[in-house]
Amino acid sequence: MNANEIKQRADFDRAHIWHPAAQMKDYESFPPIEVAKAKGCILYTQDNREIIDIVSSWWCNLLGHCNDKISSSVSKQLFELEHVIFANFTHPKAIELVEKLLKIVPKGIEHFNFADNGSSSVEMALKIAFQYQHQIGQTKRVRFACLDEDYHGETIGALSVGAMDLYSKIYKPMMMDNIHIPVPDMYRNTDVESTLLQARKLFEKHGHELCALIVEPILQGAAGMRIYPKEYLKGLYDLCKEYGVLFIADEIATGFFRTGKMFACDHAGITPDIMCLSKAITGGYMPMSVVCTTHEVYKAFYADYSQMKAFVHSHTYAGNPLACAAANTVLDILNEGSVVTQASENAKWLSDEFKKRFASHENIGQHRHIGLINAIEIVKDRDTKESFDSKLRLGYRIYQDAMKNGLLLRPIGDILYFNPPLNIDRDTLTKALDIAQEVIFFNIEKIK
Repeated sequence: MNANEIKQRADFDRAHIWHPAAQMKDYESFPPIEVAKAKGCILYTQDNREIIDIVSSWWCNLLGHCNDKISSSVSKQLFELEHVIFANFTHPKAIELVEKLLKIVPKGIEHFNFADNGSSSVEMALKIAFQYQHQIGQTKRVRFACLDEDYHGETIGALSVGAMDLYSKIYKPMMMDNIHIPVPDMYRNTDVESTLLQARKLFEKHGHELCALIVEPILQGAAGMRIYPKEYLKGLYDLCKEYGVLFIADEIATGFFRTGKMFACDHAGITPDIMCLSKAITGGYMPMSVVCTTHEVYKAFYADYSQMKAFVHSHTYAGNPLACAAANTVLDILNEGSVVTQASENAKWLSDEFKKRFASHENIGQHRHIGLINAIEIVKDRDTKESFDSKLRLGYRIYQDAMKNGLLLRPIGDILYFNPPLNIDRDTLTKALDIAQEVIFFNIEKIK
């Protein structure tokens, strides 16, 4: 495909395709990049460039693009069963997947309800929590609590239990009124003890009316890969138990060793009442999510039809066999162990490299890391922690330059992060670090 054809296709795309999370006018100066194929951590464009996908295509690509084992299992499944209604039907791949999930989820989780994306799983979890409280006689529990700076998706219910105005401010009149719980900011000097005390005061005031608390455990992704201590997570869990509030763990972005453990809740040794899974569960191959619950939650819905206690909620593609086939292979690969060992070894090496390259720079405010995830926050003044003026769009400038140099380094404001596939190799990581270091320092100097 020649340069003129590529431009024509980009122009057509820009004219008719509305891309996510973007001001489309920006595409006039930075048009969409057409990816022809991918393998491992590399995207190959129509104009024969290579781009390292260091953000796992929005954190879902757990084991690399076009992974041979996952591709083979999905391909085989295509010729056996592509989809079937999941109401009053089941199929081998769904049964196999639940058998495997039962072995790895926190002890006490026993039931699994399928949806088809992360936001949908959050909506389902909220509805389950609400109906559960109603059906056990707690009819005054009609509100939810969430954490400051949490993000749980883009549908209205999910936005309502998020706490980021960037995504939700304009929709406030449509949203539920929820209780916002503070989170310790380990960069701006708040501590766990005082923050837990604030949380307790909110539970004392509102605990009687709360259905559930939903959290991003340990890692707040869209907030800029903010990490809070496991002790705070455990403290919130204990408050929920004390006040009869269900605990919902949104493990959509944190599950499957993204934080170094199978699930982020494992760091605190807790079993949520409800847990949402998506993204990496299929290795980024197919949309799928799973809402997992304890038996205590499940049994509140189990009754004779005449009692009208069923959870009347459905998704067309719930339990899709192709997605289940992908997920089964992902779990097989993780269970085999070598990829997890490699990721653990590379996580230590990568965090050390980030420290060496970025920690001493006068405009790097904080380096935070967990598992293979590493993030740096760029600030105007390191001592005061003052940010650069958002109008400068420093992160976006770095993003553009990184793409031109072969690295997909998608920012969250002025926070740049790596969240690569677990099986990325050190040569690719080194190349990504070299590009990131060059474009980050160049653009900082350019605006100073």
